[in-house]
Amino acid sequence: MRATVAFMVPLLLAATGRWSFEVTFVALAAQNIAMVDLRGAYAVRFGLLIAMTAILAGAVGLGGLASTQLYAAVLGMGFMAVCGGLWRHLSSDYGMPLSISSILLFLLAGSTPVSASAAWHHLVAALAGGLWGVTLQVINWPFRPQHPLRRAAAESWLAVADLFEAMAPDEAAEHSRRAQNVAESEAALRTTLDKTYAILAAPGPARSHSLLPRLERLHLAAARLATRVVAFNTAFETLMAGPDFEALLPSFQPALTSLTNTARTVALAVVSRQPEHLATADVRLRRLTNLLRVLRARVTAQTGPAGGQLLEILRQIELHLPEIREALRATIDRANERAAFSLELFDLHQWTLRPLASALNLRPQVDPALVRYTLRLAVLTMLGVVVFKALALPHGYWLPFTMVVVLQPDYGSTRQRAAQRVLGTLAGSLAASVLLWLHPPAAVLTLATAATIFTFGFLVKRNYGVAVFFVTLFIVLLTEASGPVTIEFPLERIASTLGGGALALLAALFFWPVWERERFPPVLAQALRRNRDYLQILAARLAAGRAYDGEAVGAKRRAEAANSAVFSSLQRMIGDPKNQQEGIEQAAALANGNQRLTRALTVITLHLTPGTPMAQPELADFTRLAGDTLETLAAGAEQGAMPAPALDALVKALEKFRFPTPGSGGDGRTLQRDHWVFAQLTRAATELSAMILAAGNPAVEQKDAS
Repeated sequence: MRATVAFMVPLLLAATGRWSFEVTFVALAAQNIAMVDLRGAYAVRFGLLIAMTAILAGAVGLGGLASTQLYAAVLGMGFMAVCGGLWRHLSSDYGMPLSISSILLFLLAGSTPVSASAAWHHLVAALAGGLWGVTLQVINWPFRPQHPLRRAAAESWLAVADLFEAMAPDEAAEHSRRAQNVAESEAALRTTLDKTYAILAAPGPARSHSLLPRLERLHLAAARLATRVVAFNTAFETLMAGPDFEALLPSFQPALTSLTNTARTVALAVVSRQPEHLATADVRLRRLTNLLRVLRARVTAQTGPAGGQLLEILRQIELHLPEIREALRATIDRANERAAFSLELFDLHQWTLRPLASALNLRPQVDPALVRYTLRLAVLTMLGVVVFKALALPHGYWLPFTMVVVLQPDYGSTRQRAAQRVLGTLAGSLAASVLLWLHPPAAVLTLATAATIFTFGFLVKRNYGVAVFFVTLFIVLLTEASGPVTIEFPLERIASTLGGGALALLAALFFWPVWERERFPPVLAQALRRNRDYLQILAARLAAGRAYDGEAVGAKRRAEAANSAVFSSLQRMIGDPKNQQEGIEQAAALANGNQRLTRALTVITLHLTPGTPMAQPELADFTRLAGDTLETLAAGAEQGAMPAPALDALVKALEKFRFPTPGSGGDGRTLQRDHWVFAQLTRAATELSAMILAAGNPAVEQKDAS
């Protein structure tokens, strides 16, 4: 809605003759500023919007000044491309759209030679449009207040809710698909928890605020709940293979749905600070407690001893709920007020909160892949400017602009963007041309333009391919509605789009390409070593009878973050050409085994019992054996070749290794703890053996090693 109002108001004023500026620059600058979805402190948000407005206005002014000379236009294009890379470095969220919009305005301003005074007039027009977009952003803030620290804490609970939703069993869904959704949600949760922790721990005036320790406590409650539910999912997957699972399936769905809704209600309550939301959260927590008790009873009745570990985890989740209730209540200043609230508990669906501070990257180190991308972009767009300026193409700026939109840091994303943009442009150009050939009244064209702008803004982050169709529609309507209807414009735009997309693909394929296959080995090696460190820390705490302390929590975070990096790398590798995907299946098998190993270790954290050491020597023996295995796999991944004799010896050692069966003497809870820990370590040994088999396959070796 902001983008539509921002664009249409200048357009309508220009139609009535009450606007003296170039309406194209006013409307596009206003739309791009209004579309920014900011989260964070108001001062930071306002400063970022003003900075973006200045960048867009500067791009228009530079384009106008460089429009009369070919060399100036080419150098200006190179400068804008380098700035685009800088914006991407500063923010992965806001940098890409700012880069694209600033280059578009530069190309529009430079497409037709103008005088210096006209260039200044265009700059003022873009500045006025940007300030109009800022105004629309600011006037909305009193009606949608956002507290940056509260929003950050709510992010954690929303990510927890997404994980619970992914875990919900579905009879119609494939097991592999469910596992993939859970893995993706776990990775997103780990990233969100780390970002929120960084925001809450950041030095500054907020550190002295009395609210901060209460939000930290609530954030910690989210992390602890997620740990227990991840362990629950591990035990749940074991039951899924059993013969009695079908009878148990209906019992799990209500509990997981309640967990999801409860987490989202906590997020809503901490942001809104309203007593009615706190009351709703309290009711949901009580309902969840009852569901967990019912679920425990049914698991006990239908699984017997096989469900013992699952019962213990459910008990720990239930015991944690009062801590969540108190942590949330402490963040609500009006918690003691009695408020009216809906007695009907509706299901809550996903809503997005992105704190601004977590989206800004102020580190001086630049990703080498981003440097390569920026150089490719600069060379390509400068070449495109030379072509359309030298040939005097009327709408030739679409050639370099298509390169900007299509070209991405990796080849896979570039290929996907090229296909989406070409198809969307073709369909949109044809649809707009047909509409104009019908000669509809001006009011119909105005309504059509507004509808296409609204639809583009709604779809651009949901379905880029369809959004391109609508952005093509409104640009054609904006450009051609005031003149004679010809077929040249859509044909020129399609030709420029095809040429720009093809050049972007060729550049990503041949010009200093970044192949993920070359970057993957050290990423995998680090993930393997993180698991080794995680296992050693947990084993030391089990042997000494220590609690799940900060060092163990840090090891868990590092292991999960490393696993997330591995799967992100694999996803990028899928988009690379086929000759760069050799061994990807084996690499994926190794990565999945490492992630499951992390999950098995995380279940063990729930059985760390302070004051009750585990004295069995097999624990230390297995820790050494597993550590040697993970280090051998990591070294082989780095070197590009797995040592077959060493791997064979490790497989045999793991196959021979046996954990003792807990005896009947001593404390029953301690014996049960030992049984559960050994069960998870046995599972870890199985995963390690499977990882060795995957790594030992010659197909996973690098080509240069063969």
